[in-house]
Amino acid sequence: MSFIKYIYFIFFIIIINCSGNKVANYHGTKSLEKKFDQIKVNYTNKNDLFSIFGPPSTVSDFNKNKWIYFERIKTNQSLVKLGAQKIKKNNILIVEINENGLLKEKKLLDLNNMNDIKYLKNTTNKEFTKSDTMLYGVFSSLREKINAPLRNRKK
Repeated sequence: MSFIKYIYFIFFIIIINCSGNKVANYHGTKSLEKKFDQIKVNYTNKNDLFSIFGPPSTVSDFNKNKWIYFERIKTNQSLVKLGAQKIKKNNILIVEINENGLLKEKKLLDLNNMNDIKYLKNTTNKEFTKSDTMLYGVFSSLREKINAPLRNRKK
């Protein structure tokens, strides 16, 4: 009887330690939406951006005056979905700075601006056909030798 009490006690401790709160994984700069209103075009400079947002998450390779800040929050969906995560918040702030160091343009993209990329399932056909040229014969014989099973090869 005491063994069953120990099992109930351990089960009770495990249940108490379970939390109903969802775990959120943050990535990037927090509160981009609130900080977005603090910056003004042709008024805010590089130093202000650096003090408000910190260093940019990435700088454009093509234009060094285009800074990009990310904010992503993922949460666990439910116990039934076995730890699958759902994107709760996905904000991207793109700021462009002019030659004088002032803010030229600002754009905030959120979860509604995300695009689902659909890939084509069709395949492209070859434009050429097999021909009886000498070059095709040489390459096809090389391909057959390369793809030959190992047991047929001589050591």
